[in-house]
Amino acid sequence: MPKAKAVNIKGVTFLGLTDSKHWIPMDGPEMFGGSEAGIRPKELLLLSLAGCTGSDVASIVDKMRMPYDRFEVHIEADMTDEHPKVYKNITVIYKFWGDQLAEDKITHAIELSEGKYCGVTAMLRPAVNINWKLELNPEE
Repeated sequence: MPKAKAVNIKGVTFLGLTDSKHWIPMDGPEMFGGSEAGIRPKELLLLSLAGCTGSDVASIVDKMRMPYDRFEVHIEADMTDEHPKVYKNITVIYKFWGDQLAEDKITHAIELSEGKYCGVTAMLRPAVNINWKLELNPEE
């Protein structure tokens, strides 16, 4: 059974620890008792989504033997105005750079991640609208 804990340092500053033995600081803004020492917990949720689906897509594309120079996953999210403030829409943007990109292969990899493999997507999807888009060789 996976386990995690958050150790209070001061105010709303916490250090999180999971079974993988990696510490991660989490914090809030100074006006709410934070010290600006770490990522916000809801930001960490978005980063978890990016990392989960990104690792799926990278693995699948690599197995397809499709070369690419660079790959990034960007997340954009809209939050509700009322408390509890939660994400209502999340867009996952997959960005690939390279000379030999096959859009159909990348799209297939994304669809496999989004629909079958990414556990973070599966957990979030009942609570939030998740969409994705693909950008090939976008300008910086």
